[in-house]
Amino acid sequence: MSGKRDKQLESEVLNWIFAVLGEPVPKGEFEDILKDGVILCNLINKLAPGSVKKIQSKGTNFQLMENIQRFQAAVKAYGLPQEEIFQTADLFERRNISQVALSLFALGRITQKHPEWTGPTLGPKMAEKNERHFTEEQLRAHEGELNLQMGYNKGASQAGIGSFGNTRHM
Repeated sequence: MSGKRDKQLESEVLNWIFAVLGEPVPKGEFEDILKDGVILCNLINKLAPGSVKKIQSKGTNFQLMENIQRFQAAVKAYGLPQEEIFQTADLFERRNISQVALSLFALGRITQKHPEWTGPTLGPKMAEKNERHFTEEQLRAHEGELNLQMGYNKGASQAGIGSFGNTRHM
């Protein structure tokens, strides 16, 4: 799995997280910084205040994994689709760190859909609905035209190809 990791994406995600939190990016590996889930919980609480009520800063592995699970539930409520949310073991047991980075990148992108969030966002600008309305006359305007599927292509034909109906010589 480590072959699929994108260090630049991980760096962008960390820079965004700590820009949102208003803190300097700590030294260390991506997965080590986020492993206990405390920073993730603080992040979602900054994006949507009160999302995670209880954050365990110390404790057993199980208690720290609960931080990640609380974060996952909060981002789902925030609007991140279930299929984009990483699994707890992906981060805590370092099974799929690239999926964690992609999931956090998606979270940064989703913030654009929340007008109450005026802080930094991540990723390309989200597409907006661009609905168009055509009159019946506009929809029928092309009906008299001959298109390329009608068998006319500026005089081009398949005459002279010679391969149709012949046997294949090997």
